[in-house]
Amino acid sequence: MPRVAVEDSQRMNLRISPEAKSRIARAAVLTHADMTNFVVQAALREADAVISSAQKITLSERDHKKILDLIENPPPPNAKLRAALAAMPVLK
Repeated sequence: MPRVAVEDSQRMNLRISPEAKSRIARAAVLTHADMTNFVVQAALREADAVISSAQKITLSERDHKKILDLIENPPPPNAKLRAALAAMPVLK
């Protein structure tokens, strides 16, 4: 069974090589941070970058113009769209 992504614990255990730990410790000292803060801040920067990248859609100028044109001049509904609309429940 997979583990949950977030647990109640505020502790995270990592297994890293001695060389990696030494490099992290050296970088932490150089930035006047303890290892925990250094690792957490670096992980949060990377997490923010990944989340930001996943939430953005980058379009070419051609695609951008095509989307704007479709918004301003939508095509007529096709059979699938009409069927989907017909299958929707009536809201009161």
